[in-house]
Amino acid sequence: MKVRQVIPPILFFFLLLIYGLFVHPQFFGVEGRTTYQNMLPIEVLILLAICFSAVHLFRLGFDWKSIEAHITKKVGESVPVVLILFAIGVLIGSWIVSGTIPMLIYHGISIVNANWIYVFSFLICIIFSLLTGTSWGSAGTIGVVMMGISEVYDANLAITAGAVVGGSFFGDKMSPLSDTTNIASLATGVDVMAHIRSMMYTTVPSAIIAGAIYFALSPAFSAESATQTADLSAVELTLSELDQIFNFHILLLLPLAIVIWGSATRKPIFLTLLGSAWVAMVLAFIFQPFSFNDIFNSFNKGFSVEMAGNLDLKSNVINILNRGGLYNLISGIVISLLIFAFIGTLEVTNAIDVSIRALMDGFKKRSHTVAAALTATLFTNLMASNQYATSFIIGEAFNKKFDKMGIPRRVLSRSIEDAGTMMENLAVWTPSGVFMMGALGVSAIEYAPFQFLSWINIVVAYFFAYIGIACFYGQSIVDRP
Repeated sequence: MKVRQVIPPILFFFLLLIYGLFVHPQFFGVEGRTTYQNMLPIEVLILLAICFSAVHLFRLGFDWKSIEAHITKKVGESVPVVLILFAIGVLIGSWIVSGTIPMLIYHGISIVNANWIYVFSFLICIIFSLLTGTSWGSAGTIGVVMMGISEVYDANLAITAGAVVGGSFFGDKMSPLSDTTNIASLATGVDVMAHIRSMMYTTVPSAIIAGAIYFALSPAFSAESATQTADLSAVELTLSELDQIFNFHILLLLPLAIVIWGSATRKPIFLTLLGSAWVAMVLAFIFQPFSFNDIFNSFNKGFSVEMAGNLDLKSNVINILNRGGLYNLISGIVISLLIFAFIGTLEVTNAIDVSIRALMDGFKKRSHTVAAALTATLFTNLMASNQYATSFIIGEAFNKKFDKMGIPRRVLSRSIEDAGTMMENLAVWTPSGVFMMGALGVSAIEYAPFQFLSWINIVVAYFFAYIGIACFYGQSIVDRP
């Protein structure tokens, strides 16, 4: 297949996204609604892209049976993602009904200084994700707690979400426990520790700069003393109402400990999350005053403060607690299934691979080759919505090219994560973007401008590529495990 034959569905998809997510809200949105509310539904945009791609394939001579087979195969690959999305929804509901999240918020308020909420969110998620090696687990657990504390202090939720996501993906990238870190090193034949050391050159400076920005932003929302006084009054009310609804006990930390233990010992994340949720359910029966039906319903439809009876609640505790459950991320699950179906139509013509190989042609300079690897990774991950697949596609496409040009492969493995792992969470249609929306309650469109780590990191990566900094020219080109 030639590039001109495979590119139309990809181009149409991006044009749809540009119009539906950016152009339409700005020029044709309903007055009085936010930019996010004026966006066209991403699910409908993807469905249109699937239809266009199918019609294009018919024109190329492919029959529906062949197209359907590729769609079915690709949708089947989305099952692990869907299971984790279900598990996180259940986990959040169970952690709330058990009192785990309310207790962490309650005590976190006394530990986290409101004046530095954004930088605290960033640093706490960095530590947690380094310990566990999982961005989703970090954001879906301690990240949810930081969002709750931020809501109590009436901080900017988009900035907090950006800090949570950035901190969570720092560990996902830099921890030797991370699956994406190990996959990137495996796909390029690089020792995992050499891969991590290579990533430190781009990621650590980027994290320091991002942390400095959050440090500068954190005091802004409480600059006026009147606002600060009002916030303190609201905080006291929230603490009182949390104490009124839940009974707190040290054992409520057990579900959190299970997640940390499961991640550290490399247990399957789906089983770890569900195991933590079931333990939380048992703790809810022991410590909380909710009925048997309410506890089970928190797994299904999420927790509701109505389960606590007819309380006269005056704080924003409802916004903090009314969430979770098996259906909490149903929108994200639908988006995941549809995007994988669209990718299935692209695989009929091997469109992504054809496009990447076309991109590689003609690069003679090492700086251009590294930049091409970054660009190809970014393009592939935004289209394939799968970091595992991206790692192997880019590794297969660029390994020999890097060897031939004398570029150490640890530069390639780093590029795969700089433009793949770190950038995926900024797109609303990728599994990471979908997950963060469901777990944190803030869309990628809203938090992306404040997710400074990924933006700074990709700029640093391209800058280093063109200048030659940390490209290790003259050193061993292959870092074997």
